[in-house]
Amino acid sequence: MRRDPRDTERQLWELASEQGGYFTASQALSTGYSYRQQHFHRERGNWLAIDRGLFRLRAFPNSECEDLIRWSFWSRDQRGKIQAVVSHESALAVHDLSDVMPAKLHLTVPKNFRKPAPSACTLHYGELADADIEPRQGFLLTTPFRTIKDIAESDVSPEHLAKAIHDALNRGIVRRKQFEQIEFSAPGWQRIQEALKSTERLAS
Repeated sequence: MRRDPRDTERQLWELASEQGGYFTASQALSTGYSYRQQHFHRERGNWLAIDRGLFRLRAFPNSECEDLIRWSFWSRDQRGKIQAVVSHESALAVHDLSDVMPAKLHLTVPKNFRKPAPSACTLHYGELADADIEPRQGFLLTTPFRTIKDIAESDVSPEHLAKAIHDALNRGIVRRKQFEQIEFSAPGWQRIQEALKSTERLAS
């Protein structure tokens, strides 16, 4: 029995909707679009070719996270699994903590990640626990606390670190006792202590 093309279109739309309008050639194939049909939709402009094997539905509404989704999909492995997690200054911006405006997109990737960093991205190499990651529409993001930990261990200014902690505590998305439950490097812990003192002055 021939499948109704509208069912195939609906299935792809539902899949892409969970990923900010983006999808891979393999995902399109799994929903019923042959490579010949994929070529047709790309040529007709129904699908925007973003990268090799990566498309975006033209009709899907744009979002403020286009770059985050696009470069997250760039990081996928041979099985199509996204490897990168939006982190550091970029995660601060997504969580709306402090007023930092990173010039590049910061991504944390596994230590064995082999793709060279694009000019638009700064890559950080490390392993993240599942508890440090939260899913968003089309990309992965470090949690507020993990983001602050990463920032404390980086060269982000003390002012931005203090503001991020102040904002997170005020909104209740981070608790003070969490800072004593996680191990920091000596310099990172020193920066955290100084930032916490600054938040107390801001609160008073």
